[in-house]
Amino acid sequence: MAKRATRRAKLHDIDSARIHSLVFDHTPANDRDQSYIRRIRPRSDNQRILMEAIDAKPLTVAMGPAGTGKTYLAISAAVEALEGGSVSRIVLSRPAVEAGENLGFLPGDMREKLDPYLRPLYDALNDRLGPKRLRQHLDDGTIEIAPVAFMRGRTLNNSFVLIDEAQNCTYGQLKMLLTRLGWHSSMVITGDPDQTDLLPELSGLGAIGTKLDGLDDVAVVRLTDKDVVRHPLVGRMLSVL
Repeated sequence: MAKRATRRAKLHDIDSARIHSLVFDHTPANDRDQSYIRRIRPRSDNQRILMEAIDAKPLTVAMGPAGTGKTYLAISAAVEALEGGSVSRIVLSRPAVEAGENLGFLPGDMREKLDPYLRPLYDALNDRLGPKRLRQHLDDGTIEIAPVAFMRGRTLNNSFVLIDEAQNCTYGQLKMLLTRLGWHSSMVITGDPDQTDLLPELSGLGAIGTKLDGLDDVAVVRLTDKDVVRHPLVGRMLSVL
């Protein structure tokens, strides 16, 4: 019996020596979020102009084709403002307009109903904050998701407000959203006038950009195909489509 136990102990020691741990780093899990705390660098002159405008002006209108980084740069600026204490919350709004399809009834609460429309914003926030911190901010209201239809009558003080996909807002909706801007707040409106899911004459983004272009405290930044940061083919396709 003793010999058998000794033999088993020797085999166990040999097997243990052959096993290699898969844990390469014993860094605490909390340090993983540090990878999200990084500054964004512009990859074109227009992106640099957009970043500087968001920092300097209370209202910025960013117009340009898909893939030029409009939403991502705005989200990054919002997170930096929140982390730096410049604002106390982030308010995100996007029109719930479907791209040529009818999704029908969507179950769940307000956040769950808006999830399909706001997924690009969540993706950018998740990249900047990490999933754990993003959930915390959503749960305690530090980051608020508000559909355009529910923004009427509000005054957004000490907030960073992002209106995304604004090409799917009418002139009246954009006028209402612009007048929500309160004290110590910044607002960024992003969109591509050439990709509206409304009838072209109903989209108000182009007209709003033209009328606000001459105001001192407003920056209207127009990005082009050359500012596309997705696959190089995207920019070439946009030049012919």
